[in-house]
Amino acid sequence: MKIIIINGPNLNLLGKREPEVYGNMTFETFYEELTKKYPSITLSYFQSNIEGELIDKIQEVGFTYDGIILNAAAYTHTSVGIGDTVKAISTPVIEVHISNTFSRETFRHQSFISPNARGIIIGFGMKSYELALQSFF
Repeated sequence: MKIIIINGPNLNLLGKREPEVYGNMTFETFYEELTKKYPSITLSYFQSNIEGELIDKIQEVGFTYDGIILNAAAYTHTSVGIGDTVKAISTPVIEVHISNTFSRETFRHQSFISPNARGIIIGFGMKSYELALQSFF
């Protein structure tokens, strides 16, 4: 099984950024633990702060991978383009958020990805990614 985790803006700052919301573990450390825990899965990771690069990556893997775990971060709430890309591909997408976006600012309650995602996992910290991964079994 071939799965990719795609992270959007500011998620490269995990471990430093607002630890009270996002925790103090870097994504790289979490990713290492995840790959060790699931050695039978070909897992890859991509992060960008640039909307177009996220769209390019989703298009690149969107017809050949078995699954995409997508945390588009703030672009979730603003990017019609990313939402359209998720709709255009055949690879199933699980939308993930570390924090409970519904307990935060009102603008974070809207997602342009959700209508085209297979499912959504919100608010379980970094465990959200693992839950998304397990949904592909």
